Amino acid sequence: MSFDRLIDGIVKMQNPTVAGLDPKLDFIPDYIKENAYMEHGKTLEGAAAALFEFNKGLIDALCDIVPAVKPQAAYYEMYGWNGVHALQKTIEYAKSKGMFVITDGKRNDIGTTMEAYAKAHLGITDVDGEKIEPFGADALTVNGYLGTDGVKPVLNVCKEFDKGMFILVKTSNPSSGELQDRILDDEKTVYRTMGDMCENWGSEIMGQYGYSGVGAVVGATYPQQLGELRKALPHTFFLVPGYGAQGGGAADVAPAFDEKGLGAIINSSRGIMCAWKKESGTAPKDYAQAARREAIRMRDEIVSYIGTITK
Repeated sequence: MSFDRLIDGIVKMQNPTVAGLDPKLDFIPDYIKENAYMEHGKTLEGAAAALFEFNKGLIDALCDIVPAVKPQAAYYEMYGWNGVHALQKTIEYAKSKGMFVITDGKRNDIGTTMEAYAKAHLGITDVDGEKIEPFGADALTVNGYLGTDGVKPVLNVCKEFDKGMFILVKTSNPSSGELQDRILDDEKTVYRTMGDMCENWGSEIMGQYGYSGVGAVVGATYPQQLGELRKALPHTFFLVPGYGAQGGGAADVAPAFDEKGLGAIINSSRGIMCAWKKESGTAPKDYAQAARREAIRMRDEIVSYIGTITK
């Protein structure tokens, strides 16, 4: 099962973190952009080339210490088809380095449209008998608030191609409670109800370590809810955004883990990508090594709270 591979990587590296690859041009050192613009001009193609070169440097510096990356599709789509191609190349490159790839697309539709999203990002496209993998990610973030009609098509693709998904449950943004904290007729919150649905959907694709292929997105900015959901959803693996730049720390994410130190992977995007800008005296050409140092610091901080990770 897809998340078994992720867990294997986490245990091997003793690192329950994922590096978010959400590059803006402002994050990228000038020398990378200048080289891309020299070849392609200040065009969408030039911007996309800079993004991919930046990502390659990060992946090279992180692949032996961080088990996964999470590219956010919007940061690539804004550069048109060139940016989408950079996303595909980033996924391919990360996987060639042995990294687990979570595409953060938050896809949300029903029926055959959702099936098309799932096949695009996780599955295979049939071109008149030729089977082609368009993007090839290992997991996809999904907005499940359309209910089973929006999840079942992804679940079917996950079963067929051994992939996983993370469904939005309790998100890290400040206004998430406007809907997700509402109390329903059974005295449960909306987010808890969605969590229970993840447990139910995941029962169809269970892995060998007790977690299913249907995970949940639960924000680091809500540690109390993280702890509540960890106890309530014993088979649901968590993707936890909100660490670092959004204010969450190691103590906040600790409730996401089980007694073995499993059960969650913590995301940092800007904290890792922009580490070179925050370190005093770091040259732009050392951006990837600065990212590596920040990833190690993050790993060590979290592991100091949860201890040795075992299967």
